[in-house]
Amino acid sequence: GMSAALSLAEQGFPVPLVEREPHLGGNLRRVHIPHTRQDPQTALKGLIERVEVHPLIDIHLHSEIEETHGFMGNFETDVKTNMTERLRIKHGVTVLAIGAEEYSGSEYGYGSDERILTQTEFEMLLERGEGLPDSLVMIQCVGPAQEYCSRICCTTALKNALAIKSARPEAGVTILHQDIRAYGFKERLYEQARRAGVVFIRYEPESPPEVDAGDQLRITCVDSALRMPIELKPDRLVLSMPVVPRADARRMAAMFKVPLDAQGFFLEAHVKLRPVDFSTEGVFMAGMAHYPKLLDESMIQARAAASRAARVLSQETLSAGGRVAVVDPEKCTGCLTCVRICPFEVPRVRSDIAGVGGLNGAAEIEISVCQGCGSCVAECPANAIQLRHYTDAQLQSKVSALMRCAVA
Repeated sequence: GMSAALSLAEQGFPVPLVEREPHLGGNLRRVHIPHTRQDPQTALKGLIERVEVHPLIDIHLHSEIEETHGFMGNFETDVKTNMTERLRIKHGVTVLAIGAEEYSGSEYGYGSDERILTQTEFEMLLERGEGLPDSLVMIQCVGPAQEYCSRICCTTALKNALAIKSARPEAGVTILHQDIRAYGFKERLYEQARRAGVVFIRYEPESPPEVDAGDQLRITCVDSALRMPIELKPDRLVLSMPVVPRADARRMAAMFKVPLDAQGFFLEAHVKLRPVDFSTEGVFMAGMAHYPKLLDESMIQARAAASRAARVLSQETLSAGGRVAVVDPEKCTGCLTCVRICPFEVPRVRSDIAGVGGLNGAAEIEISVCQGCGSCVAECPANAIQLRHYTDAQLQSKVSALMRCAVA
């Protein structure tokens, strides 16, 4: 979010930055160990300093979006600031960068024993340098990660394993995994971990590890290569919890009329052609709300979203598509059929527009928002709605022409 705001502000566009927490930074505030040469906290500090001093960025901390309406170039969003005051912001585009969160389920005894940590909690332990264990086991693919790959879990485990090996070379580190997916140049972390003495044991999905959190931690699993059970007795167990959508992701998606995928992450308009756009015009995405990603990927996507947003903001006027639905108020009965049927929630009935027989109440369709799907045209019982360039008269003429050609 900060990267997108800074990119837009540096191009001369004023940016209201709405942050739900009382401080900026999001998940990056809990990342201390780098997987590249870029230090996360140094990058965070630099971003915050640049955002706070930029004259075109208006920061609203401890704020929450309550309602939004409008369309590309003409949005109005109501924000509750400091959780008490209310503010209405007018804006041309929206960049959603609400982030995601670490899963915190009860798998493998998490929450029942202080010796069982998540990777984020273990990273904080490494940062403080306190109570570093003589031996530890990491388990990959926990909970929802059985259904989808969280992408960054393996990289996080590898960098943390290397960090404890650097702090305590004699420490025993074992990683239990279904498969190590260190994509791109992060494969180097896997090679470094092997050379540092980290032990990798693969288990099959149908035979996950079993954890006994007694006086001594006991972890048993079946090595898929040796095809025999192995028992480990580490000082600590670290779980690579997957990234899951925030609890308010569905509420935000419904509010801005944007889609989600099967896991609850934001769904782009097209994975190749429009990777940072939503199908809703004028709304863009960035960060882990889209899918789990690391710092450099999030910042790159934020700049891409800002670039797409600037394309809209830089125009004096916007042109609506030619294939849009229009209402003839003299035929409209205000039956609300179009309001109920539209998948994009575009039509609305206005009482100040005269309908059939001069009565108040007729539908209105904002052409800049209409997607031209034709659902309302097909369902309107009064035939009061037509699709421009695809009107009933035009289609009937085309059909008649084709029939004459077929007869000839």
